[in-house]
Amino acid sequence: MSKKIFTEKEIKALSNNPYVKSVSPKGITYTEEFKHIFIAENENGKFPREIFEECGFDIDVIGKKRVEFSGKRWRAAYRENGISGLRDTRKGNSGKPTDKELTLEEKYARLEAQHNLLKAENELLKKIRFAERGLKRNQ
Repeated sequence: MSKKIFTEKEIKALSNNPYVKSVSPKGITYTEEFKHIFIAENENGKFPREIFEECGFDIDVIGKKRVEFSGKRWRAAYRENGISGLRDTRKGNSGKPTDKELTLEEKYARLEAQHNLLKAENELLKKIRFAERGLKRNQ
């Protein structure tokens, strides 16, 4: 993470950019659309700075290092996982496992949910098998 702290004025200006999902004093979250544009343009030979500027970002506000490292991170993620590597995986996942002990009721609710899921999966598999048999008979 960059050491640069954004001012309120800079945060407001960055928030108005359509390619910014959110901004805090310490960081910017870019949209997936911007990351896709970045990868496509970068593969066509454009430099990261050019891409950011063409998409309405002020490099003096963002910082050259932030542009450079964002591009490097996105290219690596794209090489490793394709387009899905550019997704923001932080939604609903702090990455921190829960250490708290579950109550008996919570354990029961979790097991019941797991049981219902398995039942639904079994029903789906039965329907698929039944449909496959019907297709074989009609051929």
